[in-house]
Amino acid sequence: MAVRIVRITCFGLFLAGIPGLIVSSIAGNNEGWVLSIGLTTAVAALVLIAVSATTATRRLEVFDEVVAERVEMRVRSLVEAGADEGEVRALVRDSIDLARGES
Repeated sequence: MAVRIVRITCFGLFLAGIPGLIVSSIAGNNEGWVLSIGLTTAVAALVLIAVSATTATRRLEVFDEVVAERVEMRVRSLVEAGADEGEVRALVRDSIDLARGES
C-alpha cells in the first residue's frame, strides 16, 4: 500500500511539475520558482526510479546445475530405453512451461 502511495505521489508531482515550470517561467520569470519546481520534479523522478528498482516483484531465475544434470540423465535413460528423444524433450519443455505458469 505504501509503495502505491509513493508512486501516485510521484506521478502527481510530475503532472504538477510540467505546467508549474511553464507557468513559473512565463509569469514573472522568477528563477527561484523555476528551480524549485524543477528540482522537485527531478527528485520525484529519482524516488520513483529507486522505488521501482527496489520493489520489483519478479525474481530472477536461478539455474541449478545439479537438477539440470539429473533431468538430462533421466532423458538419456528414457531414450536408451526406446523412447523418442524429440518427444521426451518436448515433454520436458511442456513441464517447464507448466511449472512457470505459461501454458
